[in-house]
Amino acid sequence: MDNNRNLFLAIALSFIVLLGWQYFVAGPRMEAEQARQEQLAAQQAAETETSTTEHADTAPTPGAANAPATTAGAVPLSPQNALSQSVRIEIDTPKLTGSLNLTGARIDDLHLSEYRETLDEDSPTITLLSPSGSQKPYYAEFGWVSGSGDIALPNANTVWTAPENAKLTLDQPLVLTWDNGEGLTFVRTISVDNDYLFTIDQKVENNTDAAVALYPYGLISRHGTIKTTGIYILHEGLIGVAGDAGLQEVDYKDLAEDKLVQPDKSSQGWVGITDKYWATAVIPPQGEGFQPSFRYNEIAGKPAYQSDYLGDVVSVAAGSSIDYKTALFAGAKEVATLGAVESKTNALNFDLMIDWGWFYFLTKPMFWAIDHLYGLVGNFGIAILLITVIVKAIFFPLASKSYASMAKMKLLQPKMEEVKKNFGDDKQAQQQAIMKLYQEEKVNPLAGCLPIAIQIPVFFSLYKVLYTTIEMRHAPFFGWIQDLSGPDPTNLFTLFGLVPWDHPAFLAIGIWPIIMGVTMFVQMKLNPTPPDPTQKMIFTWMPIMFTFMLARMPAGLVIYWAWNNSLSIIQQATIMKKHGTKIEIWQNIKDTFKRSKPSSE
Repeated sequence: MDNNRNLFLAIALSFIVLLGWQYFVAGPRMEAEQARQEQLAAQQAAETETSTTEHADTAPTPGAANAPATTAGAVPLSPQNALSQSVRIEIDTPKLTGSLNLTGARIDDLHLSEYRETLDEDSPTITLLSPSGSQKPYYAEFGWVSGSGDIALPNANTVWTAPENAKLTLDQPLVLTWDNGEGLTFVRTISVDNDYLFTIDQKVENNTDAAVALYPYGLISRHGTIKTTGIYILHEGLIGVAGDAGLQEVDYKDLAEDKLVQPDKSSQGWVGITDKYWATAVIPPQGEGFQPSFRYNEIAGKPAYQSDYLGDVVSVAAGSSIDYKTALFAGAKEVATLGAVESKTNALNFDLMIDWGWFYFLTKPMFWAIDHLYGLVGNFGIAILLITVIVKAIFFPLASKSYASMAKMKLLQPKMEEVKKNFGDDKQAQQQAIMKLYQEEKVNPLAGCLPIAIQIPVFFSLYKVLYTTIEMRHAPFFGWIQDLSGPDPTNLFTLFGLVPWDHPAFLAIGIWPIIMGVTMFVQMKLNPTPPDPTQKMIFTWMPIMFTFMLARMPAGLVIYWAWNNSLSIIQQATIMKKHGTKIEIWQNIKDTFKRSKPSSE
């Protein structure tokens, strides 16, 4: 019995440590880091506003790193003023709005029409890309470089020619042209679909009498101090897949120290930059060689992060032309959308744009099941309740054996107490006698730990789904829960809004966390009170600790936990009653609050 309790205690304590670290250490560190980054960004903005540095955007050129590099403007402008500095072509699709800059043909102004910054219907839509010269430049650029350096090529300062009244829509591609005046004509056709996927078809017409060797490139550049969630279970930063080298995840901080991260050359993959819910990625033609790179620069005192690729040399014979197609993804990380992009472009493992984590083999099926149930019931909260029932049904045989074993162990309590009395302080003899008793009664002392052991991976896979997938963002349940990915907005310590005050963050305990704590407490009281005072204290305080630790976690996760506890109470009570074990919940609760009598000498 002691071994059983010790293992149970070890599992519970491990779980507490994991959640405690997230709540009491990682959370405060994240808030402190965000505050530091905001302060640094404000200081840098103030410094650059007084600068008179001219714009110095240049095209990527092969240099010491043998890969593209860019510089950017230094005078931060408001978005409107930055956009007004150039001639632009409107981008208008059901999911994307914005514009393309004819100078450099950059895609640098993009808004996600279907997503807003907050739950407020009047809040601004998500701004994904911003032009160079604004406070937070973020853009995609494509083009050519020449190893010789003696060929006039389009660069970031090139003004392209567009048809009159041109516009980029789902049904209307944009065709841009530029003549270098030396016999080379560049034609760029840009199209977009409803999966946030741009196709950039670059055509080079060589009207000279000599072949021309060019290197294609594509890049995504992002400037300034980037605010991230700072959660260790989620990658936000530069990302890509480089053939056999697999997934590449480069944090902003690490890249600022390393300056350049360059995986081996590949013929399959992509590179980009990811946020929690949004991402951009350039996808070169699959099957053709390219060099992926992640690089860091400082521009006018501001950090600049870049994901790029440099393709293999393309030879354009005299009097001929060639076409080179690149794809750009710029949008929301919807699971179905990423799958569609992977299918259209053959981009290797593009679904890894979502950080499924090490346990993706659990997380992805968990999302798939919840998403399909949502399609049937129309509410992600109900889908979570249903998936809990399904998980319970799958593990019902194992849980039944576990609860049956716990019922038998409870029936053995009188015999075990007798063993302890008979052997007194001889712990070794006690253990041997108890193990013999287990064998005679065919009881597995470890079986009681299985329900919690099973629940932990399911818990973390659901946590990952709720925290990382955009489908859960702003997904409502019922009543006051309008965002399953955010914490319960109610608070016991303000009497649920009746007495507002500036309370510490750890005192924000909502209704659902309280329900979860109560159900956890009741479930634990189905079992006999541990005779060991330390174990009794830990099991008594554990529901309270979990209530505080889960209070700021996604509401969907807390609802799952409370519902799972409720189902477990019903299941365990039914099985224990079936095996003739008396249900003593109320008595165990009373015993919890009884003061222990001092032992007499």
